[in-house]
Amino acid sequence: MGGEIRRAPRKSLGQTAEEEEEEISGTICSQGEPPVSCASCREVPAVQTCLTCTASFCAEHLRPHRDSPAFRDHQLCPTVRDLQLRKCPQHNRLFEFFCGKHGVCICSLCLLGHKLCPTSPLEQAKASAQSLLKKKLGELHNQSERTARAMSTVKTKQNQSAETASRKKELIRNEFSEVKAVIEERENEIMKAITEEEKRVWNKFDYIYSVLGNKKNEIQSLKDQIEVALTESDDILFLKRATALQRTSTKEAFVPVVEMDQNVMHSTYQSAITLKDIVKLSIMQSREKKEEAKPMKIQAPPAVLPNKATVGKKPPGPHQTRKEKTGPQAQNTPQGETDTTKEKKKAAKVAPPTAPTAPAAAAAAKDLIASFLKKPREELLQYAANITLDYNTAHNTVVLADNYTRMSISDTFPGHRQHPQRFTDYRQVLGFQCFKRGIHYWEVELQQGSFCGLGVCYGSMERQGPQSRLGRNSRSWCIEWLNSKLSSWHNDVEKCLPNTKATKIGVLLHCDGGFLIFMAVGEKNNLIYKFKAQFTEALYPAFWLFSSDAVLSLCHMKE
Repeated sequence: MGGEIRRAPRKSLGQTAEEEEEEISGTICSQGEPPVSCASCREVPAVQTCLTCTASFCAEHLRPHRDSPAFRDHQLCPTVRDLQLRKCPQHNRLFEFFCGKHGVCICSLCLLGHKLCPTSPLEQAKASAQSLLKKKLGELHNQSERTARAMSTVKTKQNQSAETASRKKELIRNEFSEVKAVIEERENEIMKAITEEEKRVWNKFDYIYSVLGNKKNEIQSLKDQIEVALTESDDILFLKRATALQRTSTKEAFVPVVEMDQNVMHSTYQSAITLKDIVKLSIMQSREKKEEAKPMKIQAPPAVLPNKATVGKKPPGPHQTRKEKTGPQAQNTPQGETDTTKEKKKAAKVAPPTAPTAPAAAAAAKDLIASFLKKPREELLQYAANITLDYNTAHNTVVLADNYTRMSISDTFPGHRQHPQRFTDYRQVLGFQCFKRGIHYWEVELQQGSFCGLGVCYGSMERQGPQSRLGRNSRSWCIEWLNSKLSSWHNDVEKCLPNTKATKIGVLLHCDGGFLIFMAVGEKNNLIYKFKAQFTEALYPAFWLFSSDAVLSLCHMKE
């Protein structure tokens, strides 16, 4: 079926027996396969196959096919090993045709069943199939070349995009380097102004110190003269010296008032805060525009959607430097004008666009708070915020650990480096993150019976003096434990609360709704206290420890 059928060469006139044997031997050798046995003698290898007799013969038994006219019409071909493959299994006749529709070889009797099919002799079908395969091979070759060119193009574009990104990153680094240089230059100017003021006051105190030193030497000299005079035995000489010494007087030491120029100190500090707020505002606006450009899939009312406001990064270690972390001043920046559409919808949910009556607004706020108090912890976790502690605000006795999520007190701690945002009078620390809009929830683990407090405050809260204590000013809200006593504090007003045995406290801050909720986390969230206020600045989580054995840990919230 696979080989081409051709008639065996007949003995030509003048062809000798030796030449005939050589021709037959060449036919056998050209096969390159083990010889097929002769169908007559079963001993000698066959040299050709007769398709008419459907048998293979050696040279001796093939001779009648060459000499006798009776076998002249028989079809001879090179030896075929299995003739059954060339026969139609239905009619037991040799395949002579190929059906193009069914893709099978058929015999002459099968033509009746394939009379509507395109058929052709085997040799013609083979030639046609070879032509088609050669054409397909050429197409595959062209397709392979096109694929190779496409791969080369992709690799080239990949390298070009990498180069483009690399150049762009280098440009961005240069831009940020300029930004850092501008900020550092401004920092150096501010530090220089403070340093010059410090030097001025230092030099004045140096001068006063030297004047007082001279005064002290003058007094000591007078003392020495009086002591010498008291040892004088001659009455006349003693009275003369005593009269002169009594007339000598010394003035009391006077220390003039020398103070730092508070205008310089305040203006330089305020300029640093203003610069920080401008940078923060610019970054927040950029992120809000990016978030607004993303397609939003809202499945719930905007008022209860989780807020994904950017809340900063992990604070640097003790040997790193970083800018101050106070909250932006809302009254000094057009923050409210950059709300995203989503945040506007949230604000609209909290406060209706039309001016409501006071009772209606109060009722709406009350309902909103009540809806959050009914939520289980699993729903509150959609507002989860992972809080870290700001190293630059920690009091010198506050030790931070566990990636700035754990605070404790150590009186032997060597302290932190000086920073204008550091608390100096109370063992407090702020969170690194700040929140201006949206809903945020975090949890704090504390020890039973400790003297500690937790809450929120504005970044502008004082860092020293009585006003720097959490809850003792109008810029902070907190709850506080003193052994078995639990209190809430705001604007230096205390309210005693029922104590709780819970050691994990959840804090829910709704910036747009204007309320802060503290709850005991357990099988059921129990309300500890809630504050209602109109927040005008960014809020920072705040923490306070009093007893040396107290420890506060911020829980990792799954987002």
